[in-house]
Amino acid sequence: MTTTFSDGAQVEVGMFGYESIIGVSALMGTKRSLNRVYTQIAGHGYSCSLEAARREFNRGGVFQSLALRYVQTQLVHAMQSAGCNAQHEVDQRLARWLLICADRAQNTTYKMSHEFLAHMLGNSRPTVSQAAAILKDEGLIEYTRGVIHILDVSRLEAKACECYHVIKDHLDNYTEFDSGIPVQG
Repeated sequence: MTTTFSDGAQVEVGMFGYESIIGVSALMGTKRSLNRVYTQIAGHGYSCSLEAARREFNRGGVFQSLALRYVQTQLVHAMQSAGCNAQHEVDQRLARWLLICADRAQNTTYKMSHEFLAHMLGNSRPTVSQAAAILKDEGLIEYTRGVIHILDVSRLEAKACECYHVIKDHLDNYTEFDSGIPVQG
């Protein structure tokens, strides 16, 4: 998910993966999103009509509980990313972003340009290319013609800032948050 500025520049404000509920704001009454959501990495998903999702959400059961828990994880992700972007070096942030992307896509190889990464990290393309070169020189990733492959996940995790684990832990465990409604798998 990105936010777009008046000059057309975009910056990532959220990331979705296999566990995601996209469009949850529409379930809560939002009529128009201020953000763009699009698929960057090929994968599979499920969809249903907004009316069917609203009916289920308004029942107040397990679906609503999971949707609201997921909203909380997205807030944590956005807040942690904002702090990370202000505090940490670009190579650490790139490592974090690549790891979260790999976790959400459940794949360590994906197509992604440096231009796209620059938009996601809120930096210039040359800055992101320099950060990617650092990770490549350290043997953590390889990239060729828009394809990025994580070579060593554990070493890339060590390179990433602590924000990676904060975000990952929330996304991986959001179904376990205590909301008073038991969730059965």
